[in-house]
Parts: sequence; structure tokens; C-alpha cells
Amino acid sequence: MQKMKRQLAFIGIALTAALLSSCNSSEQKEKEEPKQEAQTEKKKEPISQPLVSHIYTADPSAHVFNGRIYIYPSHDTATGTPEDDLGSHFNMMDYHILSMDSVGGKVTDHGVALHIKDVPWAGRQMWAPDAAFANNTYYLYFPVKNKKDVFQIGVATSDKPEGPFKAEKEPIKGSYSIDPSVFKDDDGSFYMYFGGIWGGQLQRWNNNKYDDSAKNRKPEEMAVQPRMAKLSKDMKSFAEPVKEIQIVGKDGKPFTEKDNDKRFFEASWMHKYKGKYYFSYSTGDTHFINYATGDNPYGPFTYQGVVLDPVDGWTNHHSIVEINGKWYIFYHDVQLSGKTHLRNVKVTELKYNADGSIQAINAYK
Repeated sequence: MQKMKRQLAFIGIALTAALLSSCNSSEQKEKEEPKQEAQTEKKKEPISQPLVSHIYTADPSAHVFNGRIYIYPSHDTATGTPEDDLGSHFNMMDYHILSMDSVGGKVTDHGVALHIKDVPWAGRQMWAPDAAFANNTYYLYFPVKNKKDVFQIGVATSDKPEGPFKAEKEPIKGSYSIDPSVFKDDDGSFYMYFGGIWGGQLQRWNNNKYDDSAKNRKPEEMAVQPRMAKLSKDMKSFAEPVKEIQIVGKDGKPFTEKDNDKRFFEASWMHKYKGKYYFSYSTGDTHFINYATGDNPYGPFTYQGVVLDPVDGWTNHHSIVEINGKWYIFYHDVQLSGKTHLRNVKVTELKYNADGSIQAINAYK
């Protein structure tokens, strides 16, 4: 009898071990299957390649000067600064200007055009710049934090589009936040559009006054609006007080912060097409480039849709320019590095529909 009990006990132990082994095997298989799927997942193929690969570049503002294409980008560097929501890891210190005869042509890096050490009022973080030509002079507009760690916009001048540029001793009076974009209208007037929330500090500015304690807007609150001002003829100052731009939905109502796939975050750009003003911008945390249209440079601008779907990397920043009768969008992603703060600029053709709407672009096949 004792012998039989021992045999039954042994059989029970064996069955339990077999069941456990089967469960473990199933669990292991479940763990392995996603890996196998990931290995077989098709890698996204970009529709365009980086313009340069010897340095990291981002936020490209493109212009045609003297029949040649000039690109004014940020210059990303691996500074080792820890990543955070305020963009501290984007700790750029100079600008390199790129140029080419045509889209797809050889790209020239003209070297350092302006370094932070040569900007008397600058503290840290030289972010996305832009450029303009007037008065037989080239103007480079750039955001950088002052010695009190508050972003302002500076201007530097050169007699050549590639620089080197010499910075003014003080920032533009009344300027603040980031991402200056300068637009020349048909009558020769120049306007600057600027601003960026979160690390760009725009949420801290109300009625053109700085409040260091101001927080990001809550979901149900009205979204922060971009800013603009007409430039004086000297191109180094504002001709008027800074104004807010209204971006509204097709119902005529401004967006709230929870409309973060449509509301403004940063990266203003203005261009004109068939008499209409196209204000395009990044939605930041949802990673779209969107556009809105209006009948004058001051707006209001009515949201129309997406220009560029999200790219690899956290940020999205662009410019739109006509070159030899075709329109192009310059943008960036992280194809070369795979890291958010080490980006590379690209370009692809942009097309309009017959009604003037922009055909949304996916940067990957």
C-alpha cells in the first residue's frame, strides 16, 4: 500500500512538472514572438536624404539669394546636457550656413557664421535662426537666452549671405521667445513671426510682459498664440508693439490647449501663394507641421490642415520656399543619429491642389 502511494505521489509530481514546463514554454514563446515580429517589421524608408552628414543640422530656414539657395539651420552638437521638457539638451553654440545651386545639387558648408561667444548679451542655447536681405545687407535673426536665462531675439549683419555675421550689442528691443521667421511682403514690408511654448518660454509672456511663474496652459484653457511685429526699415528693430496672431478653426473659434494636434507650439513660417498668406507651424508634442491661411499678414488665420506628418525624432521644424517655379519644404529628422537632439536637414517638393490647399506630405515611403 505504501509503495502504491509513493508511485501515485511520484506520478502527481511528474504531471505538475510537465504542466509547469508547458506553461513556461508558452510564456517564453509569447515573450519571443514580439521580438520576431520586430525583426521582420519593415524599416521606414525616407523620401529624401540628409543634405549634409558631416555635422548635425536642424530647423532649416531656406531662401534664394542671388539665384542660389541658402539654408540657415540650427547646429546640433552632442553636449551631454541631460534631456528634459524644456529642451536643455538642445545646447547649440553657433550657426553654419549651407548653400547649393539647385535642389539635389552639391551642398557647401560655409563654416561658422556666428558663434555665441561673439554675441555680447548672450548666455546659452542658440536656437532656430532665419535670414533676410534688405538695404544691401544680409540680416541673421537668432534666438538665444540672455544672461538671465530668458530667450530674446538678436540680429547680426553681413555683406554676404553666408556670413560671417556681426551681432548687434543688444537684442531687438521688445523681442522675446524663440524661432524668428522673417517674411517679405509684395510691397517690400518685412514682418517677423516668432514664439514657442514650453522651453521656448512663450507661455510666460502676457501683454508683452514676462512672468517667470507662469505655467503651461491647462487642457481646457485657450492655447498660447504666436507673436508677430512689422520690422523697421533698419531691419534691427520693431516698427510697432508685438501683437498676438489669432489661429482659429473653421468655426472661427481659437483652439484650446487640448487641441494639441492643431494649436500652435513653435516654428512659425509665413509664405504667400496666389495672393493668400499661409502661416505654417509645428504642433510640438503631437509633431505635425500644420498650416492656416489669411488675407493679410496680421491674420486672423484659419486652420486648413497638415503640411507634414510627424518625422522620426521629437521635434518638427520647417520652411517653405519657391525655387524656379516649384515649391519645396525644408525640414529635419533624425535619420543619421536616431537621437532627438542630433538632427539632419532635408528637402522635398511641396504641391498644392487646384483650390490652393496643400497636399500633406509623409516623409517616409
